[in-house]
Amino acid sequence: MARGWESKAIESQQDEASRERRPPDRRTDAERAADAKRHDLSLSRTRTLADLERATHPGHREMLTRALEALDQQLRAIDD
Repeated sequence: MARGWESKAIESQQDEASRERRPPDRRTDAERAADAKRHDLSLSRTRTLADLERATHPGHREMLTRALEALDQQLRAIDD
């Protein structure tokens, strides 16, 4: 029991030390939101592209192509 408690205390100290070394996030709320949106869109684009590579039905491929174009447009809008 004592060993478990001791290892938890050491883990807690290591976590605290790593937090102290991390520089503070100086981005505004809007910048953080834009970064999160960009990340989400990028993940969606990756998934859509992978689906498009596996799709065989022409209608499904067309739908995925349009979705990919829409995601690209949204990513460009965030970057502008």
